[in-house]
Amino acid sequence: MSYGEPIALRGQIELEQVAPATLVEARPQFEAQFIDRLKRGEAAAFEILVNERSGEIYGLLYRLTESSEEARDLTQETFLRAFQSIDRFRGDASLKTWIYRIAINQARNRWRWWRRRRRDATVSLDATSDQFEKPLAATLPSDKSPSPEQQTLARERETQIREALCGLRQSYRVAVILRDVEGFSYEEIAQTLQISIGTVKSRISRGRLELRRQLEGSL
Repeated sequence: MSYGEPIALRGQIELEQVAPATLVEARPQFEAQFIDRLKRGEAAAFEILVNERSGEIYGLLYRLTESSEEARDLTQETFLRAFQSIDRFRGDASLKTWIYRIAINQARNRWRWWRRRRRDATVSLDATSDQFEKPLAATLPSDKSPSPEQQTLARERETQIREALCGLRQSYRVAVILRDVEGFSYEEIAQTLQISIGTVKSRISRGRLELRRQLEGSL
C-alpha cells in the first residue's frame, strides 16, 4: 500500500495556504478508537491521517528546510514511517505530537546527511535573560487593513525572518518554529522533542534573542 501520491499532492500547496495547527483536533474519546484503527492497518484511517495532517507537516518541514522539494520528500517519509511504526505508538503523547516528532526526526536525519557531504555552518549563541520571552512577531507593528505598500513590506519582513531562522542553531530553530509559528505549548514542545520544559524555554529564549540580533536594523 502506498500513501506517497496523496502526500506529494498535498505537499505542493503553497506555504501561504498552509495554516499550521488550524485543523479541528480529534476529541479525546475518539482518538483512542482512531489509533486502534491505525494499528489494525485500516487504509481509510491512514488516508484520514494523511489528509488531516500532511498540509501542516509539509508547512513545518518547509520552514525547517526552506526547500519545497525537501519538504515534500520528508513529508512522505514522515507518513511512511508513521505507517511502519504505529504499532509502537504508546500513547504517552497525542497523535499530533507523535507525528510532529517523527517529522522533526526525519528533518534531523536529513541535516546530518547533508553535513556529511557539504559544509554546514553552525551559529554559536550566547546565553540570554528572561526579557526576551515575547515572540518576535509580538514586538513588530501590524495593521488591520494594510495598504499594498504595507503588504509588500510585510512580505519582505517575512522573508527576512525566514532567512534569519535558517541562521539559527538547529535546536533553537525547531523550538522557535514550534512555539511561534506552529503555536505549540511549552508542554507540547517538551513532549515532541523529548526534553524538559526548562530546556524548551531556554532554547526559545536564546533563539528569539539571536533572531533579534540578526534582524537588528532591518525591521
